[in-house]
Amino acid sequence: MDAVDVIRTKRDGERLSDEQIKWFVRSYTDEEIAHEQASALLMAIVWRGMEPDELSTWTQAMLDSGERVDLSAITIPTVDKHSTGGVGDKVSLPLAPIIAACGLADPMMSGRGLGHTGGTLDKLESIPGFNVDLAEDEVLRVLQEVGCVIYSSSPKVAPADRKLYALRDVTGTVESIPLIASSIMSKKIAEGGGALVLDVKVGSGAFLPDMSMARELAETMVRIGESHDVKTTALITDMEVPLGRTAGNALEVTEAVEMLGGKGPSDLDEITYALAGEMLALCDVKVDPREVVADGTALEKWRAMVTAQGGDPDAALPEASERRTITAPRSGYLTKLNARAVGISAWRLGAGRSRKEDPVDHAAGIVCLAKPGDHLEEGQPLLELHTSDPSKFEYAEAALADGFEIGDDAPGPRPLVIERITA
Repeated sequence: MDAVDVIRTKRDGERLSDEQIKWFVRSYTDEEIAHEQASALLMAIVWRGMEPDELSTWTQAMLDSGERVDLSAITIPTVDKHSTGGVGDKVSLPLAPIIAACGLADPMMSGRGLGHTGGTLDKLESIPGFNVDLAEDEVLRVLQEVGCVIYSSSPKVAPADRKLYALRDVTGTVESIPLIASSIMSKKIAEGGGALVLDVKVGSGAFLPDMSMARELAETMVRIGESHDVKTTALITDMEVPLGRTAGNALEVTEAVEMLGGKGPSDLDEITYALAGEMLALCDVKVDPREVVADGTALEKWRAMVTAQGGDPDAALPEASERRTITAPRSGYLTKLNARAVGISAWRLGAGRSRKEDPVDHAAGIVCLAKPGDHLEEGQPLLELHTSDPSKFEYAEAALADGFEIGDDAPGPRPLVIERITA
């Protein structure tokens, strides 16, 4: 088979055959196809798209490039959640132990942050001793002992996706629904779970700020999941405003633990319980997730998971040595708090990274002292910036220049759960 013929097929708007797809993905993973040729095919897919059955085969080929986690030793139903990412999106931290407390197993393979969106693994690594780099036998051990585990993807899982994503990142081919969907779903299917709930964020702080694209991505991923015998649903949720009151690694861990103690902010509660409800429904489990928080069972599962993964649930988390407060320039109602602006500011403070190999400052981030709808007096604290390097304040504050607005009238409520997508 010839790479140029495969490229021409997609360039001309035709469907790639199953044989062409399998050969191309396998050959590129094995470094038998030049980067230039792979780049050309990716760009052709960006422009021409893929048919549903074509995309299913592409996803399967990426799955087949590596190993799939074997969860056959787990005797209870397995279910997971994946978020497309946002600002202050700490939902995975309380959600996994809530699901475990409800009697299910959640094998949550997670990632790190890049740019203005935070990563679950970075947050967990702010806990002293917490280990996210687990071998498969360790994943199974924690899952059997606790009922939930949050860990990093193995290089053996979907290696084709690792190579293709790195190439997409430098060739302007990231923004493609088929390529985004297959990248996410190849890893989540390889995780081995029987059911999956997708949290597709939309708004200023999301990867996809456009509702039509968010819906298309959700529908595409649900279709891929179902075609691979993984029961899948999706919620499209709002990311116009940061979720909760914190953005930053240790700050978000603290807020997640507060939620498990029954003292979380209302928006974090709403999204977490909505996703938990979907996960439980997919597994036909009729338990109210609020009850396992109220009776302390979910918090016990959190502490057990942290301990099982080498962390100390009682250890002090990193705290910033430098803080600066942004105050309200006038009296009135906070009508806008732009999630992307807050995320970029937190990133500039050190909470995020520009490249995957960059370190993060686990203490850095932002505390939102007010949210849209709150009334403020002139000079009242609005945002609190945290960092270990005071030289970063000026650059971080610049990101917030147009990030909030105060008006005379209170804004109307925004729905957090916008739409539910099923097969």
